[in-house]
Amino acid sequence: MHPELRAAADTRLGVFTSKEAVDVGYRVEDIRAELRSRRWLRLRKGVYATAKDVAGADERQRHLLDCIAVLTSLDAGPVLSHASAARLHELVVPRAEAPEVRVTTTDQWRRGRGYRVARAALPADDVVPWLGYRTTTVARTLVDCAREWSLVDSVIAFDAAIQERKVDRAELQRAVLAGRHRVGIAGAARALNLSDGRAESGLESRGRLAMIFAGLPRPQLQVEIYDDEGFIGRADGWYQDAAVAIEFDGQVKYTDPRYGALPGEVLWNEKRREDRMRDTGIRVVRVVNEDFGATWPRKVARIRSLLATPWVGSRRFRAVPTDERTRTSDAA
Repeated sequence: MHPELRAAADTRLGVFTSKEAVDVGYRVEDIRAELRSRRWLRLRKGVYATAKDVAGADERQRHLLDCIAVLTSLDAGPVLSHASAARLHELVVPRAEAPEVRVTTTDQWRRGRGYRVARAALPADDVVPWLGYRTTTVARTLVDCAREWSLVDSVIAFDAAIQERKVDRAELQRAVLAGRHRVGIAGAARALNLSDGRAESGLESRGRLAMIFAGLPRPQLQVEIYDDEGFIGRADGWYQDAAVAIEFDGQVKYTDPRYGALPGEVLWNEKRREDRMRDTGIRVVRVVNEDFGATWPRKVARIRSLLATPWVGSRRFRAVPTDERTRTSDAA
């Protein structure tokens, strides 16, 4: 590949155009030969990437290649938006979300092969630059997605973005207010109201919502528990009056090497932490993904029964609430 063409492609994750190829000396016949040999792949009419670049892309990167191809091929300066912008910003996107490229413009609505153009206002504060193109901000992206996604998917995405410091609640509130005349904005407002940046996983978000939908009180999140020896850990969910801790227990902490310990060691540490918590008198309820099915009513009944029995007597522990801005780095 010509070095000047390679340099141009590298500014767009490997995407280049037929015009750029011609400008550095490729003839039309040369371009056709590259395509026939499969060394170059056509992403859209007149927009290409090398087979090597495409093969080396993961799922997210492959979608971004398609995004660049669509943005390059469309007129009127479209802005990357909705789930495509969510993937760019590395937000949580539902697995069932369609792979089509989503863009927004101020003057047209249409669908094409593999993409959808929405028409909406795009204030300058809602847009940021990206590789010579533009994309909606994290806050605008989340609100646009929440206007279309289920409530659970939206809350999970809001929780994760706040938890990872990609956006704060004030920015989301402004984005909701700015979109108050858009279809689906009530769903986005509900998702924001139910969101909590202290949730540290999708399971915690989903579990909290399942508890609220079942009529249980909304628990405090990420409450630090101490005994006479010091910090024990954080309770994912906490009910102060009844001294009940809810632990949302996903398999990832036992299988993901990023946790920095062998699965057996993680399991042992979790057991010791829970035993130490129980020794103080705290009642612990574990919630796993498999609970969100036929057995969920029994789990809810158990929690409700514990909450109906307030703590009596002295407490051998101290519970310290955290908020979205003050979270300890100690592992829960």
